[in-house]
Amino acid sequence: MLILRCPAQLQLLEETLRKSLPTTLPVLGTVMTVARGNPASHEVLVDSWPHFGIVLTRLRPEDHKDPRDYYINQLSVFYRDKGALQALLEGTEAVTQGRAFQIMGMQDGLDEAVQDVASARGLKVETIQYWALISPNPPQLRSQMPPGLRLASVSPSHVPLLNATWALGGNARSRAFLLGLVRTLPSACLLDQRGRPVSWSLLDGQGCLRHGYTVPAWRGHGLTGAVLAVLGRDLHARGFPVYAAVLPQNTASLRALQAVGFVLQPGTFYMILGTPK
Repeated sequence: MLILRCPAQLQLLEETLRKSLPTTLPVLGTVMTVARGNPASHEVLVDSWPHFGIVLTRLRPEDHKDPRDYYINQLSVFYRDKGALQALLEGTEAVTQGRAFQIMGMQDGLDEAVQDVASARGLKVETIQYWALISPNPPQLRSQMPPGLRLASVSPSHVPLLNATWALGGNARSRAFLLGLVRTLPSACLLDQRGRPVSWSLLDGQGCLRHGYTVPAWRGHGLTGAVLAVLGRDLHARGFPVYAAVLPQNTASLRALQAVGFVLQPGTFYMILGTPK
C-alpha cells in the first residue's frame, strides 16, 4: 500500500471522505489529525492513488513497541468494496500474528471479516458496537453550570482517576494510553473548588470525543454537555467533524449529547479488539 504524506494528497483525501459521511467518520478524523501536526503518530495508507479502493489509518509501526498493547495500536478502515478489504486483511498491513490491535470502522461486515482473519492468525477478538452522533453546528450549552466549578484541560495528574473509571481501563497499558491522549490532544474537564475533576472528555486520534465521564455525585447537572460543548466548539472552529461514539445502553450520555445539539447517525461504529491468545 501507499503511504500518503503530501499535504495536498491528504487534503484531497479529506475532501473525498467528507462526501461519504458518516461512514468515513473515524478515518476522516484520523486523516485530519495527521494533516494537522500528527500528534498521535498515525499514518495514512491507500491501495492506489488518486483512485483508491480502501483507506487504512494506523499507528506508525515504529511506535508500536508492545505487541500486546491494543490501546495504542489503533487502526481505522474505509473501503469501497469488500474485495479491497479482503485484500488488505490477507496482507500484513493491518492484522499480523501475535500483535494486538484496535480497528475502528462504520461499515457492516467489517467485524466479521476481521474476526475471520484474526482468529485464523491466533488472535482473540472482541467487537464493541457503539452509536455515532454528530453535532452539525457548534454544540450549545443549554443550562448554566453549577457554582463553584471551573473549566480546564485535563492534567496528567488526573490520569489515575480517568484510568480507574474507564470501563476498558484499570491497567498499566490503559494508563499509558490515556496519558498520551492528555499530553498530545485537546481535552476538557470541570474542576471542583478543591481542583478535583468531576466531569471530563478527551479527544482521541480519530478525532472522536471519547472517554467522557461524570463522577456519580455530580450527575444530573448537565456537566457532560458543558464539557462536550467546549471541546466541540473548538473542533468545529478547526473544521473537524464534531462526533462522539456512545454505547447504545448509555442513555444518560446519549441524552447529554442530544441536549447540546448532537444528532444520532445511521449505522454502527465498530471497535474490534484483537489480542494474542
